[in-house]
Amino acid sequence: MILLDGSHLTLDQLLAIADRGAEVALAPGARSGVAAARAVVDRVTDGDAAVYGINTGFGNFAETRIDHADLARLQVNLVRSHAAGVDAPLPPRAVRAMMALRANVLAKGYSGIRVDTLERLLALVNHGVHPRVPSRGSVGASGDLAPLAHLALVLIGEGQTWDGQRAEDGARALAAAGLEPVTLGPKEGLALINGTQASTAVLALALAGAAQLARAADVVAALTIDALLGSRKPFDPRIHAARAFPGQAASADNLWRLIDGSALNHSHADCGRVQDAYSERCVPQVHGAAREALAWIRHVVSVEMNAATDNPMVFADAGDIVSGGNFHGAPVALAADLLAMAVIQLATISERRSERLVNPALSGLPAFLTAHGGLQSGLMMAQVTAAALTSELKTTCHPASADTIPTSANKEDHVSMSMGAALKAERALQLARHVLAVEMLCACQAIDLRAPLLSTRALMGAHGAVRAVVPTLVDDRSPAPDIDAIAALISTSALEYATGVVVN
Repeated sequence: MILLDGSHLTLDQLLAIADRGAEVALAPGARSGVAAARAVVDRVTDGDAAVYGINTGFGNFAETRIDHADLARLQVNLVRSHAAGVDAPLPPRAVRAMMALRANVLAKGYSGIRVDTLERLLALVNHGVHPRVPSRGSVGASGDLAPLAHLALVLIGEGQTWDGQRAEDGARALAAAGLEPVTLGPKEGLALINGTQASTAVLALALAGAAQLARAADVVAALTIDALLGSRKPFDPRIHAARAFPGQAASADNLWRLIDGSALNHSHADCGRVQDAYSERCVPQVHGAAREALAWIRHVVSVEMNAATDNPMVFADAGDIVSGGNFHGAPVALAADLLAMAVIQLATISERRSERLVNPALSGLPAFLTAHGGLQSGLMMAQVTAAALTSELKTTCHPASADTIPTSANKEDHVSMSMGAALKAERALQLARHVLAVEMLCACQAIDLRAPLLSTRALMGAHGAVRAVVPTLVDDRSPAPDIDAIAALISTSALEYATGVVVN
């Protein structure tokens, strides 16, 4: 059970909720803060002063006063009208993360929601009721209004749910789970949809995948370098201490340890080659730069996961309700754009190593890693696939955060595009993972062709994990299933675990 208080949710906990079905609950200490903020909203609701989102319209209708009798209807209309998303739905894991993040914000006590309504949202997570949330429709302005509105629709017994394969009526899904729909009170619709939790959820999951990819990239690169009879000397820790980037030092340490004791490495100790190509000897510098970027992104995500992003915000201690702009997704957008740029560093250098593996002029191995070149094409097209993916990856590096387009009759005249940036980052991760899978496919084949010499026990462990699902290439076959199988190993951290050593 993960307790949400609005301040202490971690990325590891979010992953447990998204991927392992961890349950959530409101932390006991947070309950009083949520109730106190709600009391302020109730006092304002009973008064005569105009307060945005409670007794006024929204956006360009902020100056329109709403009759007291229509305040509950106002919130329902807000949720319905803002559920304007389109395109493929977010996967259930992203929706679970989004629900948990929104609940965490509400638990912070600045939103003015009722405790009962917040606990209904937590019940959706715990009962596996996942709203169908279309992936497109947010500009990251007043937060991710459209995605969060689709989430809120199910809470009030409307909309649809999504299990990854089929949609179901929201009211029917609630009933099947034994849950009652919520009747929204004043400000509650706004409290449910105003924030960056859709884009933050997508980015947080992509960040976790990118960190995983960075570790796998070191394992894959180490196997490739050994298969290419490359030198271990560029990973000498003294070199990297002299530059003092932690990410670079961590990558170099991984490579230094993974190649240590290799019979292949020992076989060419006196070969006379002075320097290896950049794609081999500069791995720590390139992988390390990606790691440095991921460290900053983790900082942004950690802050945003526990940030109050509502508008207006309720300050219970002073009894104030104040309009602001914490919903603006600029920090998330910049971080998501950087994530795409970080993973492309891992992919572009990987593709170059794949080229070296299949090119006999560079590897000293049979062309395209087949013993029957001409009759067979071997892994020729696998490298072409890596090239295609890498080229497409470059297009994901155009920053979404550099764009803005006015919305809501120019009331929202500068927007962040954080959701587009986050979705683009997730796409970049998927592409980069397959580029690394191609390299691993080629590296394992190269290791087999170097027999009877072997790499280290750690790297042969990673090789064995691949060979458990992808046999050695003897006769031509479609590489596509092999690439997918290795990408799956990367996505589950199976490659790094198979080494039997700690990959930092």
